[in-house]
Amino acid sequence: MAAARAAEPEAPAPAVELTKPAPESAPEQAPVAVPDAAEAVAAAPQAAVPGQAAESPAAVELTKSVPAPVADQATAPEPVAEPARTAPAAAADPQTVPAQAAAEAPVAPAPQPLHAPDEYRTPPYGEPGPWAPAPPVQRPPAPVPPQAHHQPQPQPQAHAHPQPQSQAHAHPQPQPQGGAAPWVQYDPWGAPGTGGAPQPAKKSRKGLAIAGALVFALITGVIGGGIGAYVERNGGLTTVELPQAEAGDTGRAPDSVAGIAASALPGVVTLHVRGNGSSGTGTGFVLDTKGHILTNNHVVDGAASSEDISVTFSSGETARAKLIGKDTGYDLAVVQVTGVSGLKPLPLGNSDNVRVGDPVVAIGAPFDLSNTVTSGIISAKERPITAGGEKGDGSDISYVDALQTDAPINPGNSGGPLLDSKAAVIGINSAIRAAGGGSGEGEGGGASQPGSIGLGFAIPINQGKRVAEELINTGKATHPVIGVSLDMQYQGDGARVGEKGKDGTASVTAGGPAAKAGLRPGDVITKVDGQRVHNGEELIVKIRAHRPGDKLELTLTRNGKELTKTLTLGSSQGT
Repeated sequence: MAAARAAEPEAPAPAVELTKPAPESAPEQAPVAVPDAAEAVAAAPQAAVPGQAAESPAAVELTKSVPAPVADQATAPEPVAEPARTAPAAAADPQTVPAQAAAEAPVAPAPQPLHAPDEYRTPPYGEPGPWAPAPPVQRPPAPVPPQAHHQPQPQPQAHAHPQPQSQAHAHPQPQPQGGAAPWVQYDPWGAPGTGGAPQPAKKSRKGLAIAGALVFALITGVIGGGIGAYVERNGGLTTVELPQAEAGDTGRAPDSVAGIAASALPGVVTLHVRGNGSSGTGTGFVLDTKGHILTNNHVVDGAASSEDISVTFSSGETARAKLIGKDTGYDLAVVQVTGVSGLKPLPLGNSDNVRVGDPVVAIGAPFDLSNTVTSGIISAKERPITAGGEKGDGSDISYVDALQTDAPINPGNSGGPLLDSKAAVIGINSAIRAAGGGSGEGEGGGASQPGSIGLGFAIPINQGKRVAEELINTGKATHPVIGVSLDMQYQGDGARVGEKGKDGTASVTAGGPAAKAGLRPGDVITKVDGQRVHNGEELIVKIRAHRPGDKLELTLTRNGKELTKTLTLGSSQGT
């Protein structure tokens, strides 16, 4: 190789006194790759002789100071490339003698390269031979402090004893004591002036900030979503406590619905009846302290014996009831319980004093729901209705001059009390008008009676009282009669006296009330005590609303003429 190794550590300036300005430094030479240590030593120039001038710009004068003690080669810095400069001549420099001696030491001849020198200083093509070491690691050159007054820089010293190539890579020489820059290995494949190891890339703070912001947004979003879901489901983060009124007076006015119910419920009972393969539920109320209970006939009609009737009081106490008497035409019955203490009879009112619009309360067990309280008003009076007729012979038909109410009444309310504002009984709930038309019994029994539609009917208590007294006293009830047979097929307005009676007998009973008043077959009765009647059923209802022995004024039409007859009601035994 033609070029000498130019990268050596700087040495401190020789301790001499300069008597003339330093000459201009020689032009910088481009560093070249050194094949090996032997070639570098062979190519090194001889030490300068004191007083001798430099021969040419290409010649490099090296001065070597006393080497510093060698430290651990593993931590020694790499040599730093430094441009060769021409040192000024010195008359007597003690430092140059050892350096020259080291340069004149015999060295082994350098091996010849396999290829001609490359003028572009690039390595030979192909894989390197055994003589070509791997390129050393590039180290950044140490900054050179600016020199004042253009003082010459001390030249790096040549190694007196080159290290083996393997050690040159693993253990660079330590830095001299004079504070010179560390050695720098030259990269033959790099561009001139680009020496130094690549600096590690600095992490972008902006990228870290963006990543942190994204992580923070994700965490806060998850936490916020969880809090929002909890608040939505639970109504807030704290325990909810709703405002509530303080405990106050639970008493109610006696004429209020609550007051009426509280007063009447202890005297109301629920009846369960079994017999003839069927069962039913109804209601009743206590008449006296002897245990008599009034209810509807159709409630207990299915019982074969007294053992089939069970009575439950509002307190939950249950007892067996005995059938005292019943009447189909009035649809009323009386049963009695024994051995029960604390009975509370309900007071009986006067149905004649009732007016349309008066408030009423109904109590019963609709659909076996005991102690059910409903309220409404009296929507009509003296409403003629008929109920029953399931037997087909008319023996089970009830004729009632009823009180109409809009208080909800359903199957199971039958036999229960209808109370006025004083908690007095003014009626016995017995029937409802079905949505499909016609009237039916309050306990139901057909698909045409689904429930209350606001048309309920009760037997006036005045009639119920009389019948109940008769049933308790005699076991039978009497019916008022006028002694005629009516033509139930008549389509005109009013009740027509038939031409013939049942089984071909006379339509006007001889010696009866009608015969004594002068009624004849074919007469059409249009009014009873001034109240209009439109058919035979309504006439029966109006008569049944009275007691036997009561006087009635009948208005009738005979041969186109209107006549008025007065009669006294007779009596017949009920069934």
